[in-house]
Amino acid sequence: MTSPSSDTRPLAVVILAAGKGTRMRSDIPKVLHKIAGKSIVGHAASAPAQLSPDRLVIVVGPGMESIADDVPGAVAVVQHERLGTAHAVLTAREALADFDGDLMILNGDVPLIQPKTLVDLRQSIKTGAAVAVLGYHCSTEHAYGRLIIDVNGALDRIVENKDATDAEKQTNLCNSNAIVLAADHAWDILTAIDNDNAQGEYYLPDVVKVARAKGLSCTYALAPEDEVHGINSRVELARAEGFLQTRLRRRAMEEGATLIAPDTVFFSHDTKLGRDVIIEPHVVFGPGVVVADNVTVKAFSHLEGATVADSATVGPYVRLRPGADVGVGAKIGNFVEVKKASIEEGAKVSHLSYIGDARIGAHANVGAGTITCNYDGYDKHFTDVGAGAFIGSNTSLVAPVKVADGGFTGSGSVITKDVSADALAVERAQQKEVAGWAAKFRARKEAAKKKGS
Repeated sequence: MTSPSSDTRPLAVVILAAGKGTRMRSDIPKVLHKIAGKSIVGHAASAPAQLSPDRLVIVVGPGMESIADDVPGAVAVVQHERLGTAHAVLTAREALADFDGDLMILNGDVPLIQPKTLVDLRQSIKTGAAVAVLGYHCSTEHAYGRLIIDVNGALDRIVENKDATDAEKQTNLCNSNAIVLAADHAWDILTAIDNDNAQGEYYLPDVVKVARAKGLSCTYALAPEDEVHGINSRVELARAEGFLQTRLRRRAMEEGATLIAPDTVFFSHDTKLGRDVIIEPHVVFGPGVVVADNVTVKAFSHLEGATVADSATVGPYVRLRPGADVGVGAKIGNFVEVKKASIEEGAKVSHLSYIGDARIGAHANVGAGTITCNYDGYDKHFTDVGAGAFIGSNTSLVAPVKVADGGFTGSGSVITKDVSADALAVERAQQKEVAGWAAKFRARKEAAKKKGS
């Protein structure tokens, strides 16, 4: 009787995230540092999640249980004693006591592995291997473990760099530490690993040695190098950010966006762009941004938690904060900040304005220097500007206040009361002129200046 193929057997994923990350020099757990607006461990969990595993377990250190909040659907287990990576996997055994399937083990500090790579890794045990290890070809000098392949093309052993012979060091096939163990052998192999080494720890790469000693076959799959780099320092965090941004920029362009200067644009992991979007240089997307078709985002703009509808124009030097909703064909111009406000179809906020906790109605025009005074020191209040309204330059709209459809405000006004439809509201002191005052002022100043010298 043949065993079911690897893609039909149940799958459990164990993510190892108990490391202290001392080289990060941070009070934040290493795997909670972010790249492209998402935690390292959140990225590490996103690829296996797309394989729809039957179980997902994350192993964390004492006092680090909050890490599991970044891995939806995961069961968290605590490795109270850090006795090595194999010991960390065994910590998850109780959580998988009733599970009978393949076991995929991943590191929580390796955030860039793609789902296809993990599919290939799992498929590599389909022929009957007990262990499959994900390897990659190193392009530079390295201190990683090597995968040693026998004459038949099977994985013979994993040799750590410090233990490798000169000949073994010549191979550039390196260990990524991502491993799949076949259902029939997983726990027998893991429990047979010993700690007979200088550190007295139980090392996960020893699964190959143990499996071979039991007469079981081992194999490997290959990953692109830029998918499998781990993060142990701020330098490596920045490198991973660079790899991911390159990937996100390429995807944006392949899906129909124009990036004028791609290397200057920074995306969040969840940025969504429509077709025929134009992104000018030096634009930053924070989390939660959705941009529809035919939108132009001009240079030096920052968007976060915002929605921009079809054919709108944003920027340059615009800040869209969470809750900003820019309507079809609307224009948000230079040095405008929008927060928790809807700018409806065809409306214009062209320059030097702050619009917060507000609605700007369809085809309304907001003049330069306008602000919504939405905060009284305790609560936020709403400003409602109707369709076709015209807000004069340097208007202060003191919320809560409403300018009805077609209403006008005179430039320099402080509007504290509602404005009726099609009415003009002006609130400013009457201009007064004192004849000859300027000439007398200059004369007085010049006389004082001469006297002082």
